[in-house]
Amino acid sequence: MPPTRLSFAEGPLPSTAFLILVSLADAEAHGYQLRKELMTRSNGSIDLDPGSLYRLIFRLHEDGLIEDSGDDGRRRSYRITALGKRVLRSETERMASLLSQAQSVRGARARKA
Repeated sequence: MPPTRLSFAEGPLPSTAFLILVSLADAEAHGYQLRKELMTRSNGSIDLDPGSLYRLIFRLHEDGLIEDSGDDGRRRSYRITALGKRVLRSETERMASLLSQAQSVRGARARKA
């Protein structure tokens, strides 16, 4: 039996998925807006082609972290779900803890030097 993929809800999130959730926590958006927001929030280091972006959106949707918020006939918009907000909060806390630990180690090493 082939291995099953972990749900994004089980974390940790790839940076691109994390930034999409951060963007949708601020406001609903359609795919093109999300792509622009990813580029802005990553200072241009993340530039997903449309196919990769929509595969990522599909996975986030499939895992229940985002949902469709409507279709104006030309484009579909997305919003974060309650589960998506919990996962985003948990992932933010996990990363803050890692950063704090790294800073503590770095500070201890600087004091020894």
